Amino acid sequence: MDTTTPTAGVNFIRNLIDDDLASGRQRTVVTRFPPEPNGYLHIGHAKSICLNFGLALHYSGRCHLRFDDTNPVKEEQEYIDAIKADVRWLGFDWGAHEYYASDYFERLYAFAERLIEKELAYVCDLNAEQIREYRGTLTEPGRESPYRSRSVAENLDLLRRMRAGEFADGTRVLRAKVDMTSPNLNLRDPVLYRILHATHHRTGDAWCLYPMYDFAHGQSDSLEGITHSICTLEFEAHRPLYDWLCEALEIYHPRQIEFARLNLTYTVMSKRRLLELVNERRVAGWDDPRMPTLSGMRRRGYPAAAIRTFCERIGVGKSDSIIDMSVLEDCVREELDHTVPRAMGVLRPLKVVITNYPEGEGEQFTVPNHPKDSSLGTRSLPFGRELYIERDDFMEDPPGKYFRLAPGREVRLRYAYLIRCDEVVKDPASGEVVELRCSYDPATGGGATPDGRKVKGIIHWVAAANAVPAAVHLYDRLFSVANPTADKTGDYRDLLNPASLEILGEALLEPMLAAAAPGSCFQFERLGYFCVDPESVSGQPCFNRTVTLRDSWAKVAGVES
Repeated sequence: MDTTTPTAGVNFIRNLIDDDLASGRQRTVVTRFPPEPNGYLHIGHAKSICLNFGLALHYSGRCHLRFDDTNPVKEEQEYIDAIKADVRWLGFDWGAHEYYASDYFERLYAFAERLIEKELAYVCDLNAEQIREYRGTLTEPGRESPYRSRSVAENLDLLRRMRAGEFADGTRVLRAKVDMTSPNLNLRDPVLYRILHATHHRTGDAWCLYPMYDFAHGQSDSLEGITHSICTLEFEAHRPLYDWLCEALEIYHPRQIEFARLNLTYTVMSKRRLLELVNERRVAGWDDPRMPTLSGMRRRGYPAAAIRTFCERIGVGKSDSIIDMSVLEDCVREELDHTVPRAMGVLRPLKVVITNYPEGEGEQFTVPNHPKDSSLGTRSLPFGRELYIERDDFMEDPPGKYFRLAPGREVRLRYAYLIRCDEVVKDPASGEVVELRCSYDPATGGGATPDGRKVKGIIHWVAAANAVPAAVHLYDRLFSVANPTADKTGDYRDLLNPASLEILGEALLEPMLAAAAPGSCFQFERLGYFCVDPESVSGQPCFNRTVTLRDSWAKVAGVES
């Protein structure tokens, strides 16, 4: 797999690891990517994947893939399979180091009993609302639970009966005995275990007592010998609990380091919100090309290399920020520009009849598949009397700096002849232009201009006799505003972009695209980059627009300089 651009250059995490290796605190580097299997991965996870696997590659260490599967109510095998596919697609491999928090349920439970024996944990009968009430606020200390003084024997007995399934969900929890007056709310006797009578995707009904994430995460890191537990910034306030648990249990203590998560404009980066969009059918699924999920980006045609470049380009820092979507799109354009072949496609066809071209005849032009890379070869492009051009490439009354086709004006057909518009045919009822009648100059084939005249306009086209009908999906920003969750009082779903998907059912493509393989990408000349949808059928292709040739949100429509 290609991992030539695995991570950013020097950053504060690299500096900390260098210090650990130089001081002898660590001899090697072992990182982990620990997703919860309760949804599909998104572009924010890609930053963590590239960082953790990239660091392991840089230091010749290893990176574990560990599923923190501690909530059977929300976890599914579908998500596990999707996560593994996404990590591999990005170009990384965990080898034999695939783990699950559920692998450690017995050992984690033993840790819980050890904390009780050391009088550092207790079973609490307060319900969730009461625990929140006793917890206090940022300005007021918490109050101790009335069950905090239970004896070791009573706590052990209750915990074992909790495990045996004697109690209903929500009736009892296991809490750490830390400090109810701590300014850090995470240290005010946090919950370590809760009762959940739910079937687990791996352990079945063997357990009805499940560890909380904060408990399972750090102890799993310790059991696996993780040297550097790299988390996003929201876990910074959880680090004191991470450290406290390792020290209280007297187990190996990894180093937790936090970095700023990735936030991207015109989308949301919350799995909960993304799940809402899927369940409410506001999108077509987790792999909808408008979604910020890796599966959606893959279906849209984003190359994995472009996402790795994007993660490298934005770097690793300690301050939260929002990255503009255009930065990611630029990375996609840069990668596709030098890797994908070119093709002709007309999205909104307008018929052209070349009146002085011989009826019943045609010819083939040999054209390059890439203007800068001859290794991608050439192809034959059929030409004939009847063609289709883009409807936007003709105007009856054009403005200044409009160099495309207009009555009496001459343009070049890409790779073919110069043509002049002589007559405009309209629908008598609607007045819509339905056909252009043009004449061509036979001496200008293949780009020739023997008389030296200059024509600024060059437009793309397809021959009518050989055109392949296709469906084309034009995707745009998922939301109509840059930060859809900025207004905490409103509903982010009200800000969905109604123009985020436009389906064109009458597009016409050059013949070689009829059998294009699902997932393959092309640049439709002058239009953008397009990818064959995975569900496309040979002979009746469906293309998804990956990205425009430039930032269309900054483009002045209808004017071409």
